[in-house]
Amino acid sequence: MDLELTEEQAAVRELAAGFTDREIVPFAAGWDRAESIDLGIVKKLGDLGFLGLTLPEEYGGSGGDHLAYCLVLEELGRGDSSVRGVVSVSLGLVAKSINAFGTEEQKRQWLPRLCSGEALACFALTEPGTGSDAANLTTRAVRDGDDWLISGAKMFITNGTWAEVALVFARTGGPGHRGVSAFLVPTDTPGLTRTLVHGKLGLRGQATAELSFDAVRVPGSALLGEEGRGFTVAMAALAKGRMSVAAGCVGIARASLEAAVRYAGEREQFGKPVAHHQLVQELLADIAVDVDAARLLTWRVADLIDRHLPFATESSVAKLFASEAAVRSANNALQVFGGYGFIDEYPVGKYLRDARVMTLYEGTSQIHKLLIGRSLTGVNAF
Repeated sequence: MDLELTEEQAAVRELAAGFTDREIVPFAAGWDRAESIDLGIVKKLGDLGFLGLTLPEEYGGSGGDHLAYCLVLEELGRGDSSVRGVVSVSLGLVAKSINAFGTEEQKRQWLPRLCSGEALACFALTEPGTGSDAANLTTRAVRDGDDWLISGAKMFITNGTWAEVALVFARTGGPGHRGVSAFLVPTDTPGLTRTLVHGKLGLRGQATAELSFDAVRVPGSALLGEEGRGFTVAMAALAKGRMSVAAGCVGIARASLEAAVRYAGEREQFGKPVAHHQLVQELLADIAVDVDAARLLTWRVADLIDRHLPFATESSVAKLFASEAAVRSANNALQVFGGYGFIDEYPVGKYLRDARVMTLYEGTSQIHKLLIGRSLTGVNAF
């Protein structure tokens, strides 16, 4: 892998950095307090092509490779992980799944609007009783003539109240992963109710929702991929999605480092800036190492994907390390700030709150350790 960015990749990163500094950083604290980002930013993301990265231009995508995608998500994560999550889910989990598994009709129906920011999507896998054990989900879809009737509930769904289409995973057959199918469900379909989740620790600007399905009727054409192959769709999406989360975590860790370095040069104790104290420098050095290591692990995944090589284990490694590194980095940055880090006038408290959920969703740290261990030993410890 050549670690020097191409001119195109460097230009994309510069574009994303400028956009983040202009359109996200000044508003992130206010969005956090209000528990909602300004949805006007979605169209701006679409106009710049950020919601169509890696997707074919014939469907409204903006092309590019997965390293460019990671560069953009790092910058968005640096500004506000709630904005990064909008892109990771609508593009990374749903639009890419439609492109990979969808019919021509499904691609032309949904991709242009998702890429432009005219519409958003959500990924409805997690349920109130099944998070890590997604193969045993209980939402059910039953045939009714040429249609399907979906009943059940989903929980912690990012973009849930904003999305125009939900990628819903439901049981159409027997127990286990072979009985799961995937459906594209317009969120205005009768019987689908969305309830916003309030009071989250972090990612407060993001719309996280519970979805309830009461005999929601969708046509047979709503099936994404083959019947009984929905779990394959979900796992393929999550394998790449973990790279998205890792890139966003690099952004959090980097924002923590930049804030801590600035503050350490300004804050004086014992007659000199705290940056002169060795143990403060140790905290900064630890963050810097975590940033670089997490970034390189994430770039490795992007490189493998772009070269069409296996990447699932490497994606778990990157997501595990980067999410834990983001927590460590934000926590170390807060320590540099001292008591001021504990109030939301300064950003590091938000970084820590946002980082904490990264170790939970799209596979907990413990699940990823099991996946990595299985890859090393061939033994399934689930």
